[in-house]
Amino acid sequence: MFSHVMLGANDIQASKTFYDAIFKTLGCNEGFVDPKGRCFYRTDTGTFAITKPINGEAATHGNGSTIGFSATSEEMVNAWHEAGIKNGGTTCEDAPGIRSLGSMQLYLAYLRDPSGNKLCAMYRV
Repeated sequence: MFSHVMLGANDIQASKTFYDAIFKTLGCNEGFVDPKGRCFYRTDTGTFAITKPINGEAATHGNGSTIGFSATSEEMVNAWHEAGIKNGGTTCEDAPGIRSLGSMQLYLAYLRDPSGNKLCAMYRV
């Protein structure tokens, strides 16, 4: 369904440091910055990018928006969360842990990136 996700960032280098760290825990390569100053992360399943807004105004986070990333274990989710905190992110929501959705068990962790965008790492238990 999705081809890519692009988020606004006020400080591309600070955001790249953050995303390089959290994506490394998910098995992704470092991002690359194109000649326009945008940073891209490409995988077989899609592209994630950060950019300064093209209208020249400050990047802002979407209230009520969350972007989720798949993980393959609780340990991977915890490593993702720890890497984010150590690289300019801030924790939000509850501490990493299991959330129940009826019979489905999810292990989740939430962060805000350096520009305030809300992110989640999820492992289906």
